[in-house]
Amino acid sequence: MEHAIVISIAVTVFVVLIALIAWNHSKTGRNTRRGSPPGQGEHLLHSSYISHDGAISSAQTHIPKNPQDYAKAIMPKSKGNTK
Repeated sequence: MEHAIVISIAVTVFVVLIALIAWNHSKTGRNTRRGSPPGQGEHLLHSSYISHDGAISSAQTHIPKNPQDYAKAIMPKSKGNTK
């Protein structure tokens, strides 16, 4: 009998937590947009790191703000039929 009470309390707490997480996600997910607004120009990303042998590497990447230009940039250049 005690085990049934403990299990029912645990299930109730679990359901309430899941409901609170879902409610919080629905409230924050509606008003926020990921990424940046489309536009002209580009973003400049800079990255640098130190490799295992101590060499420092860095790179700059230009990312177009226009979604169509971005899609064209990430598509591979095909040399014929892609089927």
